[in-house]
Amino acid sequence: MYPGKGLAVSADAGAEIIKTENVTKRFGELVAVNRVNYLLRENEVAGIIGSNGAGKTTFFNLITGYYPPDEGTVWYKGKDITRVPPEKRVDLGMMRTFQLTSTFDNLTVIDNLVLSLFRVRKSASLVPLFLTTCKKYRKEEKIVESLETFELQNASDKHVKHLSLGEKRRLEIAMAVLVEPRVLLLDEPLAGLAESEIREVLGVLRKHIGKQTLLIVEHKISQVADFLERLTVMHEGRIIADGKCEECLKAPEVRRSYWQIETPGDEADEARTYGDRGDE
Repeated sequence: MYPGKGLAVSADAGAEIIKTENVTKRFGELVAVNRVNYLLRENEVAGIIGSNGAGKTTFFNLITGYYPPDEGTVWYKGKDITRVPPEKRVDLGMMRTFQLTSTFDNLTVIDNLVLSLFRVRKSASLVPLFLTTCKKYRKEEKIVESLETFELQNASDKHVKHLSLGEKRRLEIAMAVLVEPRVLLLDEPLAGLAESEIREVLGVLRKHIGKQTLLIVEHKISQVADFLERLTVMHEGRIIADGKCEECLKAPEVRRSYWQIETPGDEADEARTYGDRGDE
């Protein structure tokens, strides 16, 4: 735990996989991310939360290369990737999902998975894939396993546009996992889901704990508190807490900024402020 600026370092031993140093992003006069230092270790299950406008999604886009930082450095496994484009970061082992599901809605579930499998096999040509309409690849072991793991076997021949949002989320994550990333970065994967769908998505993600590094950006901590090993809280572009979920959520600044709950110290601060004004 630490206030304001500083290095958000997990106490858990493990190889460093992603690190940012003083990354900053401005949009005009707005400083969306303000000199953020962050460290993610291999096989961690970590989350970033914050209220709307806290800077969490902008920071996520800096990590994944969709925004270039105005200042600072992004490292992946000790390599400076600050100016590496998103597609090259995928090649390095970083894969992300988006707030809005990113799937091929006019294709079936299984054909979406086949396309992701071909993303892994870069040497394979897409021409034979489309000439055979993917049929010869649908029985690949990885495809079958993915359908089972993400509980999509009963929907394998459905066109994606006919799926529920929860099924689409599971498919998008399955497609990302098929690329075999070292780090899976999930941007609000539970947004818009019903409680039953949230349980289903978290259920399949639990199967990957210890196999991959997971970083989740979420708005509502109640949905992921029991799932995360480590939590980071952002407010107005800064990290205001980092550590175990329970510790972070009890921090006075988190209570004020995220929960909007006054702490005993707030009244004293207000009294001092009022007194200062009275002396002027």
